[in-house]
Parts: sequence; C-alpha cells; structure tokens
Amino acid sequence: MNTQPMEILLVEDNEDDIVLEQEALAEIKLVNIMSVVRDGEEAMAYLRRQGQYHDAKIPGLILLDINMPKKNGFEVLKEIKADAELRHIPVVMLTTSESERDIVKSYAKGACSFITKPMDFDKFGEVVKQFALYWALVARVPSTQRL
Repeated sequence: MNTQPMEILLVEDNEDDIVLEQEALAEIKLVNIMSVVRDGEEAMAYLRRQGQYHDAKIPGLILLDINMPKKNGFEVLKEIKADAELRHIPVVMLTTSESERDIVKSYAKGACSFITKPMDFDKFGEVVKQFALYWALVARVPSTQRL
C-alpha cells in the first residue's frame, strides 16, 4: 500500500475553495507539498517550469477546476495530455459542475476522475479528505520521476 505523502498542484481561482482544500488536506497529514495556481495559464507555466516556476516540482496529482480565467480546465487538461512530459500526471477535475456534458468531456480528454464540489462547506471538506485518503492509500500512480 502506498503511504508516501502526496505532491499536489491545485489549479483553482476561488480563494474560499483553496483555503478549504488546504485545510482539509492538512488535517489528514498526507500532503507533503501543495502548490496553488489560480488560472490555466499559470498552471501551464508551473508544469512547464517557466518564469517564476523554473524550480517547480512536478506534482504527483493535479486537482483542476473547470471554470477559470485565461484558460479553462478543459483547455489545460488538453494541453497536459498532449505534452509527452506531462501526460503521465493524473488529473482530477474538482469543480462545481454537475453537468453530464462536463463529466463526459473530462474523461474523454483524459481526466482520471471527476468530483463535484458540494456547496455545503463541511461536506466539501469531507469529500476532499475522503478523496485524498483514497488517492494516498489505495490508488497506484506513476512515479513523479521522469522515465
């Protein structure tokens, strides 16, 4: 069973959601590094280690919102999966959308999971914790080391 701390890139523009996700993950003590970027362009700069992100660590997991400024989550997902250096990174869509169209589109573009953020603050925190426990203790994922 994999119990190594996770390294996560959170791509989220809502400050309240960022704080809640950070707090929920901190409570279960399984996240070693959680980097946050607030739009799609910033996400791609981080992942490609451009500009201020030249020393960025490649994450073992990306939590990606759909509705963001500059580039939306689908555009970011498409770029990640088209890039030979990045496509191995699991991407989870973590969004307020409940649209069947968004769910289908996410999986078609290569997301490994789709999670709808509950509107209730406590339920949202619980969803994040349960997902993190599953991801850290049950799921098998590729190493962040490039092969």
